[in-house]
Amino acid sequence: NLQSVDLRAVPFPLISWRVDCVILVVMGFALVPLSLGRWAISRIEAGVLIFVRSDCPVSNRYAPEIERLYHKFSPRGVAFWMVFVDPRESPQTIRQHVKDYSIRMPVLRDPDHVLVQKTGVEITPEVAVFESRDSGAQMVYRGRIDNWYVDLGKSRVAPTVHDLEQTLDSILSGKALPLRTTRAVGC
Repeated sequence: NLQSVDLRAVPFPLISWRVDCVILVVMGFALVPLSLGRWAISRIEAGVLIFVRSDCPVSNRYAPEIERLYHKFSPRGVAFWMVFVDPRESPQTIRQHVKDYSIRMPVLRDPDHVLVQKTGVEITPEVAVFESRDSGAQMVYRGRIDNWYVDLGKSRVAPTVHDLEQTLDSILSGKALPLRTTRAVGC
C-alpha cells in the first residue's frame, strides 16, 4: 500500500530510507516508492530526479537513454529516481509502464506536485540534479536530458549536447557547478 506523506515537513537535506514503512527520504523529500530497487550506494555524490508521465511520447522515447545513464552513473555514487507526476496515473498504471519499458531505477509518484514545486520543473521529461555538498544537497541543474528534441514533434537524428551526462561527469570530477537550467521539450 502507498502511504501519504507531507513532503513539506521533511528537514533538508537527509538521505536515508526505512524499509519498515517504505518511506524514502531523498534530498530532503520524504517519498513513497512504487518499487524498491537495489540501493546499495554508500555515499551519494549526486541525486537525479527524472520527471515523466507514462502517456508522454517524448518521455517514453527517452526510456533507453535514461536507463543507460542510470547504469553508467549509479555505480559511481549517483542516485536516480524516476518521478511520475500525473495525479491521474494509478500505481497500477505506473507499475505496468515500468515493466513495459524495463525501468530498473527506483520509481516515485508525485501526485500532489510537491517535488515539481520544489524543483521548478515544468515539463516531462525534465530532470533536476542535486549535488551533495557540506552545506547539504544543492540543486545544480534543471532541464533537458540532452538536445535530441528541438521542439515538440521535431527531433534531431541524434543529440549533439548531452546536458545531464555532462553535469554528472562534472560533479564526479569535482568541478564546482552553479545552478544551470536548459529548456526541456516534451509534454
